[in-house]
Amino acid sequence: MLDILLTVVGLLALVVAALSRWVQRAPVSAPLLALAAGVVVGPRMLNFVDLPTVVEGHEELHEFSRLLLAISVMAVALRYGFRETRASVRSVALLMTTAMAAMAVVTTLVSAAALGVGLGAAALLGAALCPTDPVLASSVVSGEPAEKSIPTRTRLLLSLESGANDGLALPLVVAAIAIAGPLSGGEALLESLWQVLGGTALGLVTGWLGGRTLSGAEKYRTMQSGPLLVYTLLLALLVLGASGLLGVDGVLAVFVAGLAFSATSSWEERRDENKIDEAVTRFIVLPLFVALGAMIPWREWGELGWWRGLLLVLGVLLLRRLPVLLALKRPLSLTWRDALFLGWFGPIGVSALFYLTMEAHRLGVDPAVMAAGTLVVVASTLTHGVTTAPGLALYRRMGGRPRDGTSARR
Repeated sequence: MLDILLTVVGLLALVVAALSRWVQRAPVSAPLLALAAGVVVGPRMLNFVDLPTVVEGHEELHEFSRLLLAISVMAVALRYGFRETRASVRSVALLMTTAMAAMAVVTTLVSAAALGVGLGAAALLGAALCPTDPVLASSVVSGEPAEKSIPTRTRLLLSLESGANDGLALPLVVAAIAIAGPLSGGEALLESLWQVLGGTALGLVTGWLGGRTLSGAEKYRTMQSGPLLVYTLLLALLVLGASGLLGVDGVLAVFVAGLAFSATSSWEERRDENKIDEAVTRFIVLPLFVALGAMIPWREWGELGWWRGLLLVLGVLLLRRLPVLLALKRPLSLTWRDALFLGWFGPIGVSALFYLTMEAHRLGVDPAVMAAGTLVVVASTLTHGVTTAPGLALYRRMGGRPRDGTSARR
């Protein structure tokens, strides 16, 4: 079975690489193609791969998504220079606090209304589905079509939000676990503080040390030349492993380490290598989405009821983010088209799988929560994958390209 998966992933990766320009301009995305491939080779169709559903195989999916998120948020942290990142701190902080909390509340209410579940299950869905996924968002903000169409600040906001909120969503998830399970409010608060503050401290120290070590090695020529990707990948794995040993937020720690590393290294000289990081990130997501396609819980989806599932998907995709970003248009200093763009393109993907499987590990599997969560993930992968290319074209038609490429006309 592993050989079949490797063959499918390898073949798909070669096709995506050979047709990369077409894929970027077509109403399709690499994760969507991988998801479709997993469905085709899975038990529902050809039955070449017989994997357990996500309800049964959530532990393996959790570890895979954790590793993929770490690599992805490291690439996000290194995508822009430290000066650009620092200039957007206020806006990103607003997205991390007000916007993310509002999205969690809206998703909780939509889940309760659409599915008829209790507050505990609805809160678990609200917390897991609120963060913007950095893996799926990368296809919106990177690549030639996006760079030619979308101002740098708009792409930077979506990138930094998707990288930071994957770690900072953890307190919301812990709070949801407290609502749904035996964890007390005080225990949830202490765990959240330890995870977030510990992850931030670990990321700052390791990122700074990693950047200084690389600078020293280059200065004294003790290290052979090579792409930065290898070094930053190893740094991400180091931080992720150390965070697991210390029991702190690993995804947040890796993101902060990437920012600290960027602040202590010469980003301008590594601009071309950052492009390599983005390209690699686009391909490492393929195995997870092929596996997800083969692990879809079709029976549990059916038990939700088609009309409840449809209400959930429409409610989450339309109400979770777009009204919130439109309401924050003025505080974020956005034009109408930027607010609409950021409001729509906040995909739900790997980060949601990570938190859904974390909740299952902590509380035991609730088939309804897992089925509803994966249904929204698949729907978001399909919807945002199909609308990315048309969305970029529509953005261009709504107004001329900014003169400096960094700020839109108001």
